[in-house]
Amino acid sequence: MEHQVGKAYHCGILFFTALLSSAAAAEHPAAIYGDLPDAKHAWAVHDWNRPKPSRVAVDAKGVPSDAIVLFDGSQESFDRNWRTEKRTRAWKVEDGAMKVTPVRKNGAAVMTKREFGDCQLHIEFRHPASLAGDTERYPQSRGNSGVFLMGPRYGYEVQVLESYPTCAEMEGKPGYVNNYTDGQCGSVYAENPPLVNPLRPAGEWQKYDIVFHQPVWKDGKLVHPGSITVFLNGVLVQDHWEMEGQTTHLKRRPLAPHPKTGPLTLQYHGCEVSFRNIWIRPLASRWDNKTHSSMSADEASVAKLRRETAAKLYAKIKNPDAGDAATVKALAEVVSYSNESVYVDKLRSAAKKFYSSGPREADKRSVGNDLDALVRSGAVPDGIGR
Repeated sequence: MEHQVGKAYHCGILFFTALLSSAAAAEHPAAIYGDLPDAKHAWAVHDWNRPKPSRVAVDAKGVPSDAIVLFDGSQESFDRNWRTEKRTRAWKVEDGAMKVTPVRKNGAAVMTKREFGDCQLHIEFRHPASLAGDTERYPQSRGNSGVFLMGPRYGYEVQVLESYPTCAEMEGKPGYVNNYTDGQCGSVYAENPPLVNPLRPAGEWQKYDIVFHQPVWKDGKLVHPGSITVFLNGVLVQDHWEMEGQTTHLKRRPLAPHPKTGPLTLQYHGCEVSFRNIWIRPLASRWDNKTHSSMSADEASVAKLRRETAAKLYAKIKNPDAGDAATVKALAEVVSYSNESVYVDKLRSAAKKFYSSGPREADKRSVGNDLDALVRSGAVPDGIGR
């Protein structure tokens, strides 16, 4: 008995999957499927009409086709994309990398000419195998730099430091260097330490993949503190950390409103560090979504998009005055977006013709399900067309 039930269930799943596959292969049949649009959501749940994502290809180097390549190893890309605040000899292109070295005077950070806000960033860095100076007494001089999202003035720093010998496994062993935890590589500097230490030894290339969303302010009030997610050498070290303040040193600096874009900045800290393979993808903020979000949607924008969608769907109906099941379902779909009287009247008339024609039971159930969904949502009165 259990075998028969399991077999029947399996067959049902295959049948349902086949239905979905056939529907996806062609233009979807008009139907109400999932919770309907509402004042905060222009699209239904599982909405076939919702715009599909654009395709992004990834090349052999792992660079997405929609990324902005900020440094590809050439002098030309450095000159095109980067600048310094003052004249400095600290930065140069060498062996396919942007290299910063200590200078006696006029040390300066390097920053992008273009400004960015929310983004996905990829950047690789390397410290020399042999570090100069008394780095055991001064561990923050171990190849210190930083990746500043939105620039140093308003920005948020992900620390760059040679922190390989500061992992817990090295404690008490030769080569261990003590260091404060919220200043190690992978930290949101002075705010949150990395979850783990996945660094490779000095002399090897390290890799950051960062997703950053800036704090959001509305009418002078903080709506969301923003967040930063960091992968170091493919390992998660910052798990959607919500910012508590802007980058600072020795003291806390609370979040405050600032411009929505700023330059990506690589810090000069008087240490030798190399960078390569830098690309960035600007991202839209969740809080910019005005047509489909329980948190940020603007009801007027939602209503406008729903009306536009209804008009497009209505224009596709060959004969809105027909009384067959397909027409009734198509009109019901239109009304799910906009219950303007012109659409509701057409639906009422088509449904009345449909039920008076003696339809098949399967068609009655299908049409009835769509009409019942409209009634539950309050789009149409109960019993419409019946």
